Amino acid sequence: MPHLIRTDADAIAHIEFNAPERLNALSDGMLAALQSELDSLKDDPDVRVVILSGAGKAFCAGHDLREMQAARDSADGGAAAFHDLFTRCAAVMQTIQALPQPVIAQVHGIATAAGCQLVATCDLAVASDTCKFGVNGVNIGLFCSTPMVALTRNIARKQAFEMLTTGGFVDAQKAQTLGLINKSVPHADLAQDTRALATTIAAKLPVAVKTGKQAFYEQAQMTTAEAYAYTGQIMVDNMLDAQTDEGISAFLEKRPPNWG
Repeated sequence: MPHLIRTDADAIAHIEFNAPERLNALSDGMLAALQSELDSLKDDPDVRVVILSGAGKAFCAGHDLREMQAARDSADGGAAAFHDLFTRCAAVMQTIQALPQPVIAQVHGIATAAGCQLVATCDLAVASDTCKFGVNGVNIGLFCSTPMVALTRNIARKQAFEMLTTGGFVDAQKAQTLGLINKSVPHADLAQDTRALATTIAAKLPVAVKTGKQAFYEQAQMTTAEAYAYTGQIMVDNMLDAQTDEGISAFLEKRPPNWG
């Protein structure tokens, strides 16, 4: 059975985690498959938006604890395997934000530990109103240090620290209030509403969205002065693009743009 199922339609690539019996845990195989799929999207001009979702009862329950425990049988107690696992997971997360296409998490059931990290990493997230989120590794003695990186870049520090140290869940409504997700919707509407968001973005000029996504993450790491200098140049380059010229001309002339 494949780890992922990908369906492309209308410039949107929908990637579904396909390990429902393990709540779509990020096993070695799942991480490898996801990295490969993301790498294939980098230079795909036919895909403008990516949706990530999970089969079965949950979006993603984090790392595969059975695999992790099995690694302890090695001579070093699992140190090399654990280092490799978290390095590869970090690479997947960074690849998502480096993609030219916006990535939307379509979340249901639960998103825990590295699964919650995945939601926080995606550019956008729509969740079922029955979904729960947690970074609850602390409950089994494993602090969610790597999920913390994405979480603390999405929500306020005190809220993140509470989630990390109590191991408690937050519901979809609170997740929206905190900024972890864009919106909570009735479960029956989840796929439709996520698709509608993806369709809206897919209709925009791809070069503008690609430029904007890269600038969004780059400027967030700069001082205010550096960010204005950087984004000013980005806007100059964007304005000089022939397709941007067409978009502005079309707006002024009250006609649809001809972006080809």
